[in-house]
Amino acid sequence: MRILGIDPGLRHMGWGIIDCDGPRLRHVANGICHSTGDDLSFRLLSLFDQLSAVIADHAPQAAAVEQTFVNKDGAGTLKLGQARGIAMLAPARAGLSVGEYAPNAVKKTVVGVGHADKRQVAHMVRVQLPGVDIVGPDAADALAIAICHAHHGAGQGLAAAVARARA
Repeated sequence: MRILGIDPGLRHMGWGIIDCDGPRLRHVANGICHSTGDDLSFRLLSLFDQLSAVIADHAPQAAAVEQTFVNKDGAGTLKLGQARGIAMLAPARAGLSVGEYAPNAVKKTVVGVGHADKRQVAHMVRVQLPGVDIVGPDAADALAIAICHAHHGAGQGLAAAVARARA
């Protein structure tokens, strides 16, 4: 199964794609969508277009997105929520189911500790996907989200059961 992991952000939206064959994981691609424009609506549109192109280019079968955490800046949290909406809309528009994972759940799955820092996450992504060339911290987080989905969400649900029955 090909899984797209997305780390939502308004300026930089990380994405990472892995192939999951049982317990085996393989890196396919990773990158960062950078929003363009001054107006919020155009920045969101640019993220949607870039993420849609990634989906069209790599044909994932499932997607996973990190849940938004609430911070002290309410306006910032709302903007991040809008970017997260784009991160869920683009794969849903392509017909993909979208898993959602809390940041601590992703870190615990990939690193073994729920409060790991970005360096630890990137290191463990490299361990689990040997030879990967990670574009940046946002892409590393997106790959970690995809890995989390491979361990917790991929292969579950009606769509997976139908696929197994057709095989």
